[in-house]
Amino acid sequence: MTRGGRQKDRETSERRCIVTGETQPKEGLVRFVVGPDNEVVPDILEKLPGRGMWVTADRDALDKAGKGQFSRAAKAPVTVPDGLADEVERQLARHVTDLIALARKSGRAVAGFEKVKAALDAGGVRVLLQASDGSERGKQKLWTPTGARWFGCLTSDELGLAFGRQSVIHGALSAGGLSDRVVEEAAKLRGLREKHGDNAVAGKD
Repeated sequence: MTRGGRQKDRETSERRCIVTGETQPKEGLVRFVVGPDNEVVPDILEKLPGRGMWVTADRDALDKAGKGQFSRAAKAPVTVPDGLADEVERQLARHVTDLIALARKSGRAVAGFEKVKAALDAGGVRVLLQASDGSERGKQKLWTPTGARWFGCLTSDELGLAFGRQSVIHGALSAGGLSDRVVEEAAKLRGLREKHGDNAVAGKD
């Protein structure tokens, strides 16, 4: 790849947060656009038309963005809907569960303590998922492999939705496929939930 190509990739993968003013990889940011009615709309899938406004995936940053930063970034008065951070959290949670469901359908995800333990023992686990409302004693019996990530930002009901069950406490995704996308989106969800009682919401590389 040419030097110009590397520079272009770097520029397209980074965005500037309208709140902090910092330029960072867009994987840690949430995109927003202004709709036809001049209302700020979250663009979780990053596909909506219009000039994007990027905010760090954090409740404090989103709250500050709603206090004038969106209007400044849009260079026009905009309407910020009530409960915007809650709506972003809801959409992100659904997006993460949808991605896990796709990984399950492709044969790259397992659920249940014994199946997850077997997958860990066999190697190749990229993501370890543990329900935020699950038993701490049970969760501590599983270990996170080197180079993998663990997340506890989904509830047992949300993990159950991803795996087509009523509830799930333990889940794991193998490397490849959608696993990296799950890591990126779950990290954003962690940023919105870690101050709302979910202390064990993300793990290590």
